[in-house]
Order: sequence, then structure tokens, then C-alpha cells
Amino acid sequence: MLLLSTRAPSTKVSQFSVFRHARWHSRIYLRPVLSPFSYNRRVVMPKDEESGPLSALFGVVKPSGPTSMSLVNDVKKLVANSPLFVEESKLAEKAKQPSRKGRYRRDAVKIGQGGTLDPLADGVLVIGVGKGTKKLSEFLDCVKEYRTTCLLGCETDTYDSEGKQVRAAPWHHVTREQVEKALEQFRGEIEQVPPIFSALKMDGMPLYDYARKGIPLPRPIEKRKVTVHELELVEWLGSDHSFRLPEKKFSKEEQEAMEKALKGVDNNVSIKDEPDEDTVGSDEKAPTAFVLRMKVSGGTYVRCVVHDLAHALGSAGHVVTLQRSRQGRFALEPKEGDRACVPWEVFKSALADEGQADEEGFKAWEREVLAKLETV
Repeated sequence: MLLLSTRAPSTKVSQFSVFRHARWHSRIYLRPVLSPFSYNRRVVMPKDEESGPLSALFGVVKPSGPTSMSLVNDVKKLVANSPLFVEESKLAEKAKQPSRKGRYRRDAVKIGQGGTLDPLADGVLVIGVGKGTKKLSEFLDCVKEYRTTCLLGCETDTYDSEGKQVRAAPWHHVTREQVEKALEQFRGEIEQVPPIFSALKMDGMPLYDYARKGIPLPRPIEKRKVTVHELELVEWLGSDHSFRLPEKKFSKEEQEAMEKALKGVDNNVSIKDEPDEDTVGSDEKAPTAFVLRMKVSGGTYVRCVVHDLAHALGSAGHVVTLQRSRQGRFALEPKEGDRACVPWEVFKSALADEGQADEEGFKAWEREVLAKLETV
């Protein structure tokens, strides 16, 4: 028996008269081409079959230097003008209107990121477009992998090389064997104390204000439970590297203010430089550095791991390089079931010159993103 439907055809579907097909990783992405004709048929689109623009997640390889949000804003300049992510009608309407700036501007597409990387850091930055922005919270608590370089000799207020030296400490006595043994206490479920020079608030005041103004902390900084699934020493650099201690240093007054703040909860705290007796009369050389790889739960402070490890070694240390090699299923070196990331150079080149679309209507950067995105 042949059943005929009396249901009126969808007006949305009839807008798509001719489609060009491009198969990417077993998905078919369709791009609408306007035509005076219209066919009464249903077409298969990624997820949302009745709309051309895609909602998606994709990874970007962030370079060290710029902020995460500056990169998101740059990507948005391309995405907001791409028929891949924005309806053709909205693009046509946008082209007719003068550009608007400020609070009254309506964005053609939503875009966001799933976990900020510090300017110093590079690696995986997950971007969400359209409905993909609603999935970004999944990447805040997901398992992440990092590769970081620790430089011994001093600790800084930011726990990395972007900050100022808080105090110097001996480092000549630290050996590779000592580091590998000390790592054992940082595996599994551990408790971390966030840095006092952070924006976290206590009784309505940022922690860094207590440290800068020398106001005693009213209570200890709340510890956070995190899980370090894997932690290993992958490279011993020794003094054979180009890293150097930060030039900016805390003054004696700044050291005293920080010490006074911390003594509000621990009278044994001392913020003073500790001379390294092994350096007396010896040739100057770079402090010891080594590279760690770790797989951690969401919310883990990688810089705290390095800072606390250096203390466990009877020294002081800070992060000089930090790379996020994995965020959930997005990875720099993808395995089976993972998603590769789009190199930042792809977007940088497109921002300078998008170039011409190919025979199927795609520009080079759009093809790169299509090959690596996950539709939502």
C-alpha cells in the first residue's frame, strides 16, 4: 500500500534548492545555493537538517603570547561572516547595514571557549559556535593533559615566568632521582592551595590585596581536591637551556607585606631569600630545569604542582613553558576517537586574506575547520 501525506511541505526546506556536497570524515556537509526553483523534498543536514548554518565544536592550537579571548574574538571575525555558520539571509542583511559598534550591535553568531589558557601557555583551546557554546561547560571539568617546564632557583608571585621573583632558593643539590621520587606524593587525589596572588576572594576581598597590602589572612586559603591521573618526568634539561630567572624582583617591603599576610594563618612562614652556598666562587650557570607531563582532572592548577614540587625538593621553582596537549577529546596528537585541532596559522592567514572560494564554495580556512569540527 502506498501512503501519501497531505502535510504541507516545510517552508524552511524549500529554501534550499540546490546543494553542493562535500564529504568529510563520514559526514556530508551541504551548502545552499539560491535558485528561482524550489523542490519539495527533505534533505539531510548535520544534526539540524532544516537549517544550513552549522553549530559546532572545534579545537584551535593557541600560540604562546596572546590571551585566549583575543584569539576567540579573531576567530569570530571569520565565523561571523561565513555561510558555513551564519544564514545567507543574515549575511545579506548585514551587508546592507552600516557596521555597528558597542552594546547595540547584534552578533550574527554565538561563539565562546571552553577553558582559558594563560597568555604564557599554548596548546588546545576548544571553541564553540552556535549551539556548541552550550556544550563548552563539559570541557571545564574534563580530563586534561599538560606538558610543562619547571625552572628551579626562585618562586614568583604568579608561579610562572610572567611574574616577579618573590624569593630565591638553592637548587644545585636537586638531582633527577630526587625529582622522580618526589613526584610520587603528587599522584592520585591531592589537595592544592591556590596562590595568594590570585583573584579568588576571601570575605569580599581578592587574595592578592591581602598580600600586597600586608593584611593578615582571616583564615587559611581553602584547599581544593583534584586528581592527578598521571605525572612523569619526561626530560631532564639540567643547566643546558636558555631559560633565565625573571629580572623583576620583590622589594624587601613587598616580601614583608606578603609574609605578614600569610602569618595570619601560619606564624612559621618566612619570605626571605636563601643563599645557595654552592654558587659561591663558582662559574655562573643556568639553574636546573626539567619537563613534566601530567594528566589531570578539571580544576587542577598546573603551576601549583610545579610550585609545591619545588618546595618538596628543598628549593623553589616556577613554570617557564606550559602546553595543554589535550582537552577532553581534542588533542595535539589525536588517537583513535580523538579530534585534531586547527593550527592558529590557518586563522592568522585568513584574517590577512581569506582568498577565493573553491568550486564547492568553501574557502581554505573553512575546509580546515570542516575537517576537524564536531557538529552539535
